[in-house]
Amino acid sequence: MWSSLNEWLWQDRFWLPPNNSWADLEDRDGLVYAHPQDLLAALPLALVLVVMRFAFERLIGLPLSRWLGVRHQARRPVEPNATLEKHFLMEGWRPDKPRMAVLATQCGLTLRQTQRWFRKRRNQDRPCLTKKFCEASWRFLFYLCSFIGGLSVLYHESWLWRPAMCWDNYPNQPLKPALYCWYLLELSFYISLLMTLPFDIRRKDFKEQVAHHLVTIILITFSYSANLLRIGSLVLLLHDSADYLLEACKMFNYTHQRRVCNTLFLIFSLVFFYTRLVLFPTQILYTTYYESIANSGPFFGYYFFNSLLVILQLLHVFWSCLILRMIHSFIKKGQMEKDIRSDVEESASSEGEELPQLKNGAAQGPHAVPTDGPRSRAAGRLVNGHMLAS
Repeated sequence: MWSSLNEWLWQDRFWLPPNNSWADLEDRDGLVYAHPQDLLAALPLALVLVVMRFAFERLIGLPLSRWLGVRHQARRPVEPNATLEKHFLMEGWRPDKPRMAVLATQCGLTLRQTQRWFRKRRNQDRPCLTKKFCEASWRFLFYLCSFIGGLSVLYHESWLWRPAMCWDNYPNQPLKPALYCWYLLELSFYISLLMTLPFDIRRKDFKEQVAHHLVTIILITFSYSANLLRIGSLVLLLHDSADYLLEACKMFNYTHQRRVCNTLFLIFSLVFFYTRLVLFPTQILYTTYYESIANSGPFFGYYFFNSLLVILQLLHVFWSCLILRMIHSFIKKGQMEKDIRSDVEESASSEGEELPQLKNGAAQGPHAVPTDGPRSRAAGRLVNGHMLAS
C-alpha cells in the first residue's frame, strides 16, 4: 500500500513540466541531479545545529552580553499561592475583573493584591534581556554567514542577475556541490528553529513565525525535489539579505546603544521593503508565474510552488505593517521602541491596577511624582523631558 501511494504521489505529471519524467533526472555521464532522498541529511544536521546553538549561547553569547553591559532587572519570586497559581496555569494569565474579585475573596486578599500577584507572576515568566541577546546573536551569526556563503555561491551564476535564466533548459539542470551544501544548511537551520520553538522567546507573531518556518521548509524541500534550485536559491538569498540586519539591530537594542540601533533599524527597513515588497514580487513572483511556463504548459507543481510563494509574500506584507508601526513611533518619539512583537515588563500603571489615592487625589504608583514641595518641579521635568530607558 505504501509503495502504491508513493508511486501515485510522485507521478511525473504532478511535479514536472509536460513531456518530462523523473528518468530524465537520473545521474548519468558524470552529471549529478537533485534527488529528494538527499535531504534526509538535513535531520541529523539540524540536531547538530541545535547543539551548536546552545553551546554558542552559553560559551560565547552569554559572556559577550555581559561584556557589552546587557543587564536585566532582578525579579523576586512571587509569593506562593496555590489557588492563584492553579488559575494562572490552567485558566489563563489575565483573568477579567469579576473573576479577579472572586479569586481575591477565595484567597482572603484585596483586589489590588490579587492584581499585583498576577502581574508579578507574568513578569516572572518573561525572558530576561540576556536570553534575548543570546538568541539574537546566534541568528545574526547564522544569517550573516549564510548570506555571505550564498552570495559567494551565486555571484558568478547567470540566474542571479537574470532570473529568467532559472528556466533555461529546466528541469535538466545538473546539481552543483556548493549549491547543495548551502541548500542543505538552510533547510537544517529552519528545521532547528522549529525544534527549538518551545524553548525560544514567545513573541506576539508566534503563529506567523511558525507559518513562515513551515512554508520555508516546504519550499526548500519541494524546490530541491523538483530541481527548482535556481529560483529557490534566489528566494533564500533575498531573505538572508535583511535578516542579519534585524538581528544586529536587536543586539544593539538590548545593549541600549540607541544610535547604532536606530541607524541599523533604518537600514534594515530600507533593505526589507526593497527586497520583500519590490524585488520579491517583481522578480521572483513574476518569473515563477509567467516566465516559468513560457515554453511549457502549467502543471500541479507550478500552482503548488506559486501558492507557497504567495503565502510567503502575505507574511512579508504582515511584517511590513509591523515595521511601519515602528517607523511611525521612531519618527514621533525620536528613537526606536522595543520590538513590538515582544512582551514587555508590566508595571502597576500599565496593567491598570487600582492604585491607592493620596489625600490630594494623586495615584501612588511606581513612577508617581509628588505634586508639591521643592522636588516636584525637578521630578516633573525629569519625567516629562526624558524617556526612561527600558
